[in-house]
Amino acid sequence: MARALARARRANGRSFPNPPVGALVLRGGRVLGEGETRPAGSEHAEIVALERARARHGAAALRGATLAVTLEPCCHHGRTAPCTDAIVAAGIRRVWIGHRDPNPRVAGGGLRALRAAGLTLTVGVLEDACREQHRGFLSVQARGRPWVALKLAATLDGRIATARGESRWITGPSARALVHRLRDRADAVMIGSGTARADDPELSVRRGRRRLRTPLRLVVDSGLRVPAEARLFRDAAAARTWLLTRRGHARGRLAERTARGARALALPARRGRLDLSRTFTALAREGLTHVLVEGGGGLAAALLRAGLVDELHWFVAPSLLGAEARPALAELGVRRLAERVALDVREVRRLGGDLYVRAWLGGRV
Repeated sequence: MARALARARRANGRSFPNPPVGALVLRGGRVLGEGETRPAGSEHAEIVALERARARHGAAALRGATLAVTLEPCCHHGRTAPCTDAIVAAGIRRVWIGHRDPNPRVAGGGLRALRAAGLTLTVGVLEDACREQHRGFLSVQARGRPWVALKLAATLDGRIATARGESRWITGPSARALVHRLRDRADAVMIGSGTARADDPELSVRRGRRRLRTPLRLVVDSGLRVPAEARLFRDAAAARTWLLTRRGHARGRLAERTARGARALALPARRGRLDLSRTFTALAREGLTHVLVEGGGGLAAALLRAGLVDELHWFVAPSLLGAEARPALAELGVRRLAERVALDVREVRRLGGDLYVRAWLGGRV
C-alpha cells in the first residue's frame, strides 16, 4: 500500500475531479504492474495497473493475483466503465483497499460487488495515509468544497514585505523549491488581487529556471482591480486562468481580461466582496478538490476568519523587518485568547536557512 500511495502522489493536481488514486498488481513479492489515476475521462488507477501487468506478463499472470488500491474501486458507469468489472474479469483473487469511498454512487457498492464475485477483501490498509492522500476528494464529498491549503512566507516577526512592498525574496532557494512542489500537487493556485497587482506573477511550476507546467490559476478580484495587461491574463497559459469576481460587471471589462482565453466566473458577493464560502462551493462544482492559496495577507485573513483553511504551510525566514513592514496576515478579529486560531502541527523542519511549519486546522475529513 505504501508503494500504491507513492504512485497516487504522481496524480496529485492532475486527476481532478477524480481522486488521485494509486494501485498495483502483485503476486507474492513480485509487482506485475502499477499505476495512478489518469486525467479526468481517462483510466482509473486500477485499470492502468491491470493493463500494465497484462502487457508485461500476459493475462494469465493476473489470475489469482492481488490488487492493492488506495481507495475503494468504483462500481458505476461514469466517464469510464466500473473498475470492479475489470478487476473481476482479470481474475484477481484478493484486493487490499486503503479506505471506503464516501461518494454516494459507490459508498460500499464496490466492496459488495467484489465480495459477491468471490474476492477476498482487506479494507483499511494504511487508512490514515490514504485518507490524507485523498483529502481533497473527501473534503468535496463531506463538505461540498475543496481542501484549502494556505501558504505564507514571512520573517521571524511575521512580515511579508517592506513598507514599500519589496518582498523578493523573503525566503531562500530551498523554501522556494518546496513552494513549487506544493503548486505541482494542487489542482489550482489562488491569489488575491493585491498580490496579482504587486507581483504580476505567472504562478507556474518551475525547477530552477525550467518551467515544468502551469497549474490552474485562480485570481480573486471582486472589483476588477487587476489590470487586463497582467501576465495571468496575457501569457501563453492565459487559458489556465480563472477570474473569480462578483456579479454585475460590464461585459466589456470582463472581455478585456478574457480575450486570451482566461475564464471569468461571476460569483455571489457580500458588501462588495466575494462570498468566499459560496465561492469555494462553486469551485467544487467545477471539479476542484485541492486549492493552494498563496496570498496575500488580506485574502489569507479572510479565509481564516471564514474557517475555510484546512492546512497551513508557513515558511519562516531568519530575519526581521519591524512593525513598519507589511504583516503576513490582516486582522483576524481575535479579541480573546480563546478565539485564536488553533493549529495541529504536523511537521517542522529546516529548509536551508529557513524554517518550515506544516499544520492542519480542524483535523482530517
